[in-house]
Amino acid sequence: MALNVHQLHIFYTVAERGSFSGAAQTLHMTQPAVTMQVQALEERFGTKLLNRTTKRLQLTEAGYRLLPQARKAVELMQDTDLMMIKYIEELKGRLQFAASLTIGEYVLPRLLGPFLRRFPDVSVDMKVMNTTEIIEAIAHQGLDFGIIEAPCDVPGFDAQAVMDDELLLIAPANHPFASREQVTLEEAIREPMVLREKGSGTRQIMQEELERHGITEDQLRVVSEFGSTGAVKSAVEAGLGLSLLSVWTIKHELALGLLKPVRIAGVSFRRQFFSVRLQSALLPIPAVALLNELRELSHE
Repeated sequence: MALNVHQLHIFYTVAERGSFSGAAQTLHMTQPAVTMQVQALEERFGTKLLNRTTKRLQLTEAGYRLLPQARKAVELMQDTDLMMIKYIEELKGRLQFAASLTIGEYVLPRLLGPFLRRFPDVSVDMKVMNTTEIIEAIAHQGLDFGIIEAPCDVPGFDAQAVMDDELLLIAPANHPFASREQVTLEEAIREPMVLREKGSGTRQIMQEELERHGITEDQLRVVSEFGSTGAVKSAVEAGLGLSLLSVWTIKHELALGLLKPVRIAGVSFRRQFFSVRLQSALLPIPAVALLNELRELSHE
């Protein structure tokens, strides 16, 4: 079995951060995913690499011996990325990919500008589709990759976190909540709500987090459902109710003072956006450059 460089990167990050949770935050992965990859590396070598103590992870003797090699592998990956990024600056061509609704309509149009200014001879052809359509296009229509709102567990596909996102409670500018930085969950669920349709990524994140706090969707005062984020925003502006939307989708209305984001105390609707591709396919160099750029820009 070939050595997995990605697993070496994860092991190195865990060792440097001193915890699985710290490594997960740095790598934009879930903590269970980090743990699983380190365990897979231990199984490959047939020995423990880390010991868990009450205060901090400690390297075993095998872990200490592997750490310098893992560091070299990470540095080689970084050097290779930099070398290829410099090379791509002289490339010309069309980058074709797809993005799901929220990402394609609200996130990427803001972030593609810096990328295209850096690489003026690369043009972008972005299709906006739902996740199922993106998977189909990658599998059968030759699309290089997609950017979606949830991890992809389809066999034969690889998904990597590229961007952070957060849903916030959105109120119109004249609503009493607009003058407050945060409200309680009890206050929020008493308000009429305008939501994205069932099955949307935004709705799913909302449901999962509320259920963690013992709130089912039946307890919400849902007055309207819409199939697009734009319709939801218009309804909130018109005073139909409040909503939970991605922070990326309201930047324009926020700048104009039309909508106000409000946090719900003790509740966090955080998620990540993922790039997805066939495991058997290599991404074109322009795609690698774009995804690297998005990781950097989205965390500034």
